[in-house]
Amino acid sequence: MLTDAEWEAIAISLQVAGSAIAWILAPGIFVAWLMARKDFRGKSIVDGLLHLPLVLPPVVVGYLLLIALGRQGLLGQWLNRVFDIQLPFTWQGAALAGGVMAFPLLVRSVRLSLEAVDTQLEAAARTLGASRWRVFCTITLPLTIPGLITGTVLAFARALSEFGATITFAANIPGETRTLPLALYTLIQTPGAEAAAARLCALSIAIAMLSLIASEWLARRAKSRLRGRDD
Repeated sequence: MLTDAEWEAIAISLQVAGSAIAWILAPGIFVAWLMARKDFRGKSIVDGLLHLPLVLPPVVVGYLLLIALGRQGLLGQWLNRVFDIQLPFTWQGAALAGGVMAFPLLVRSVRLSLEAVDTQLEAAARTLGASRWRVFCTITLPLTIPGLITGTVLAFARALSEFGATITFAANIPGETRTLPLALYTLIQTPGAEAAAARLCALSIAIAMLSLIASEWLARRAKSRLRGRDD
């Protein structure tokens, strides 16, 4: 049986991960389309910057967010002054940190799916008078659904399990930013809490496995539906 504090950590984790996906989904699709369909000067540099959170220590990402969006940061001061928004040490800040870390996974999955779409189908639709937006919504996007599903689920799991960037930018505040990984970290440091730590560890493994299984199942189902539609 989980304690109230453990259930609270699970609820905060789901809230943070869901919010992270909500704000990165549309930008992720746009950036993936831009990288898959457009050639421009400095594209390799942009691609490197997009994948930088995957290779940087998460604590570094959290520190950079703190510098940029902290109360003394240039952008953070502007947000606080104009919109009265404070992101550090809030669950919204935790969602931002998780979204930044999960963004490359979403972009990469959608980009690979976009690159696999036959551009001749898009060209044929354009010759029949369809606008770019209509071609994207009726042809390109449906054909990328398997990759979009995979990227979304993997990004959700990544945001759910984020630790370093979250604790650096949003801290470890009970009832506010203490997500499942942070709760597990706290229990590991608490004498006599080995059983509770083992429960959260097992729960984290179960959530991760369910995310991977769900991603694979949804992607296969989307592919089968697309094949049936083509037939």
